[in-house]
Amino acid sequence: MLFLLFRLDENRFAFDAGGIVGVLPLVAITPIPQTPPCVAGLINYRGAPVPTIDLSLLALQRPAQRRLSTRIVLIDYLDGRSGCRVLGLIAEKAIETMRAAPGDFSLSGVSNAVTPYLGPVLVDAHGLVQWVDPQAMLPPALRDMLFREAVAE
Repeated sequence: MLFLLFRLDENRFAFDAGGIVGVLPLVAITPIPQTPPCVAGLINYRGAPVPTIDLSLLALQRPAQRRLSTRIVLIDYLDGRSGCRVLGLIAEKAIETMRAAPGDFSLSGVSNAVTPYLGPVLVDAHGLVQWVDPQAMLPPALRDMLFREAVAE
């Protein structure tokens, strides 16, 4: 399996590349007033608005650093209804990949209801890598806010 690595501070995390639609540079983001701080706003992706979450704000309560290695990772996200939508995730140092089998990861033994998206860990020559499940990243209320169906008037 191929994984995209990113960092939160000096800690390494990984997304399964199979769910990634694309990886963009840190493009212009239009803020959405009155949303939770982790919601960076909307980006234009191929003519469609895509809600974007700042992973550093979500996990560390600080905005992602604006660097050349900071990327917007576009994922297929299950919208909680019946479809799949594109969600943008701002990730620092998202410039490396790695290959690993799911069995190479093991449970950490730590469970935290606030971070249900943190999965098993892999140990390699550089330390730990924690598998992140983006489908578990958004609480249902935030998911519903970002992916509300358009209402015809």
